[in-house]
Amino acid sequence: MASRFTPPGVSALRRSALAVLLGSALLAASAQVSLPFWPVPATLQTLAVLLLGALGGAPAAIAAVALYLAEGAAGLPVFAGGTGGPAVLAGPTAGYLLGFLPAAWIAAQAAGRGLPAQAALLLAAHLAVFLPGLAWLSGFTGLERAWMAGFVLFIPGTLVKTALAVALLRAARR
Repeated sequence: MASRFTPPGVSALRRSALAVLLGSALLAASAQVSLPFWPVPATLQTLAVLLLGALGGAPAAIAAVALYLAEGAAGLPVFAGGTGGPAVLAGPTAGYLLGFLPAAWIAAQAAGRGLPAQAALLLAAHLAVFLPGLAWLSGFTGLERAWMAGFVLFIPGTLVKTALAVALLRAARR
């Protein structure tokens, strides 16, 4: 992915580092596009993770997510609502944030696939965010509340973001 956005003559290491930095910045920006649901805000982060994985490949996408999480843990205001710090990674949304790592890997598997497989893999990537998210959130709210407020409420947005990711990937492939 980085080779598309960097001038010729830039080393592969620099291209990779630039891709990771840009990916982390994309995640931080997508976190700020947010609807203030409680206890989990609705953001564009999962769309960003899907695109990072499918366009950038697993290594760069996972590194970008890891950098983003490290930036947030260090206190930079990169999480939803401009928050940061270790308390966020111990709060109700921590499982979702950590779910970005396997989701990036799964989304990377969608690159170059046909439409049905690509859509299925991108939906699976979303599920990879929801599974640890729900498990962690249920410790704060109970399982029934976590299910409703941390999954069911997000189904329409997840379907829209998955369809948008598929459309963007198909367009990029052309």
